[in-house]
Amino acid sequence: MPATPPAYRGRIAPSPTGLLHLGHARTFWTAFERAQEANGTLVFRNEDLDPARCKAEFAAAALEDLSWFGIRWQEGPDIGGPHAPYDQSDRRAIYEAAFEKLRATGVVYPCTCSRKDIAESAAAPHETGDEPIYAGTCRPAKLSAEVNARRAQLPRAGVAWRFAVPDERRLEFDDGSAGPQAIVCGEHLGDFVVWRKDDWPSYQLAVAVDDAAMKITEVVRGRDLLVSTFRQLLLFEALGETAPAFFHCPLVTDADGTRLAKRHDALSLRALRAQGWKPEALRACWKGPLPETAP
Repeated sequence: MPATPPAYRGRIAPSPTGLLHLGHARTFWTAFERAQEANGTLVFRNEDLDPARCKAEFAAAALEDLSWFGIRWQEGPDIGGPHAPYDQSDRRAIYEAAFEKLRATGVVYPCTCSRKDIAESAAAPHETGDEPIYAGTCRPAKLSAEVNARRAQLPRAGVAWRFAVPDERRLEFDDGSAGPQAIVCGEHLGDFVVWRKDDWPSYQLAVAVDDAAMKITEVVRGRDLLVSTFRQLLLFEALGETAPAFFHCPLVTDADGTRLAKRHDALSLRALRAQGWKPEALRACWKGPLPETAP
């Protein structure tokens, strides 16, 4: 008999770098609805790995604003759960172990290029809001055996560590919202950072590690992260983990067609709530322009 599929586990994972806006709410509401429809579990994860930008007040606001909006989760930093801690800043040891596993298998290498170096030598332009394709300047194959031997002894901190993307490999996945997706490594995707120079994991590594550890079966997020999915698929594979399914939602835009960002303070959930908006009225506006005043 075929194996019984695992129980549905979804997640919402805001980064506390500002107030959540209507676009976040739409994506997180979709994640909430899909978990409900599957009679599954929704996990709240606080992605607070950027100490310069992440603020405790924004983390607290996200919990309050999403709760006001009507979203309910069964695990999270406010209520705990079997896969705690749910604040990424408290999960450092887990990321370190994953990085050392990657390093031991030889799929990562140290990169000493500056941002200026990368911008000037990028193998492809920055076309779709994603990062430019790294030219591979620090790839071991381009360096002498002596240099590589010295680099192998470098500590984790002080340099960026990149994942060596296999050239010309075709990656594919079927997105639950956007349909079939495919890229060719080296042509559409370059070597990417998994451990930052400041001795913290990159978004790509932390997200893949956490989704695996928290047994997430479907990731619901915005379409601006479609390319990131291919990076995470490579990480799941390298770490010996099963990748979840993916559902990338269309992005919410303002009146000029520009996607919403946290700088759109007037469309933050907190500001809209203060103006007298109700969650059900906001959800009714998702298919059209937002009226200037609350109904």
